Amino acid sequence: MTCEAQGVSGRAWYVSEGAGLVPRKPRLLDTVRDALRLRHYSRRTERAYLGWIRRYIMFHAKRHPAEMGAAEVSRFLSSLAVEGRVSASTQNQALAALLFLYGPVLGVELPWLDDLVRAVRPERLPVVLSRDEVRAVLLALRGTSRLMAVLLYGAGLRLLECARLRVKDLDFAANQIVVRSGKGDRDRVTLLPGVVRPALERHLARVRAQHERDLRAGAGWVELPHALARKYPNGGREWPWQWVFPATRTYTEGTAGQRRRHHLHETVT
Repeated sequence: MTCEAQGVSGRAWYVSEGAGLVPRKPRLLDTVRDALRLRHYSRRTERAYLGWIRRYIMFHAKRHPAEMGAAEVSRFLSSLAVEGRVSASTQNQALAALLFLYGPVLGVELPWLDDLVRAVRPERLPVVLSRDEVRAVLLALRGTSRLMAVLLYGAGLRLLECARLRVKDLDFAANQIVVRSGKGDRDRVTLLPGVVRPALERHLARVRAQHERDLRAGAGWVELPHALARKYPNGGREWPWQWVFPATRTYTEGTAGQRRRHHLHETVT
């Protein structure tokens, strides 16, 4: 007799009489997730790649990707462009996900990928606001949105870079901001605008008070990058690691059971 049980790690095991626990063969998407985390891909990329691979499998009536090849990949990408009318960058992200699936995960030789043409992104000039237009936008904003907008404009931050700032990334003594894992996954240092300093200090005082309330309630955790959670088991509750712009709600992380706050989502600002 064989039945299924759930392990501590969240993976399923087969329980066989007289044989103890026998690990089940991992699901394909679990294998993809493990491969992405082994290579330190961001959680954002992980979600995107898993989503595209799942859509690819469902598009072909749940056939296993190992049974498919160039024709199936080409049909899927064409359907995105023709029927889904996705942008060139979105189509290329889907292709990147499938490249990862067939290469590092399935270990399939990919000579046929040379025949697949990447979608070409149209060249467009960026829209640059005048100083008066920027001033008008900033005056129309209030609260956290205005504070983030001033940082975007004054420090040259991208929206997601601003949302991901941690307390330790702000150096008030040197008037600097350290941007972690920015474009190209590189760190860089930029100017902390003096005009935003008073408002930012008041904002951090409110965030710290909220963090202390979270700690008293048994929460106060944030996700740490890469393997730092193992190196610093309690680091996720320490003030320097907290988000400068935390989300308004907490959530419970499944594996460790920690009550955490994510950073403010960029679509909220």
